[in-house]
Parts: sequence; C-alpha cells; structure tokens
Amino acid sequence: MTIALIKKKNINSATEEELLTVPGIGPSKAKSIIEYREQNGAFESIEQLTEVKGIGAKTLEKLGSYFTI
Repeated sequence: MTIALIKKKNINSATEEELLTVPGIGPSKAKSIIEYREQNGAFESIEQLTEVKGIGAKTLEKLGSYFTI
C-alpha cells in the first residue's frame, strides 16, 4: 500500500497557480479565494473558506485537508 503525503498549502499565501493544483479548485474558485483574501485580509481559520463564493460546507469538507493557515 502506498500512502501519498499531501503538502498543505498556506491559504493566506498560496498563488492562483498553487490553488489550481488542489483537486476541486478550478480557475473560478482560485480567483474567488484570492479576491476574498485581498478584500477581507488573511483567513483566520480554514472554516472561513465557506465565506468565499462557491465554497460551501461540502466543498470545505473536501478541501480542508489541503490547506493550513
């Protein structure tokens, strides 16, 4: 059995290109995350991603393990 290690990305410093490497994040969500960050400042928790347009609880459940603060 092979275990893949996921290198978590810092949601507050990840570039659009880095965000696009996360499964489930396309160009629209990547742009929305960056726009939210620019307008509201740094994320204080991963759960705050649900405030980004297009990211709800189910999406957060899938994406949460890919990010750190």
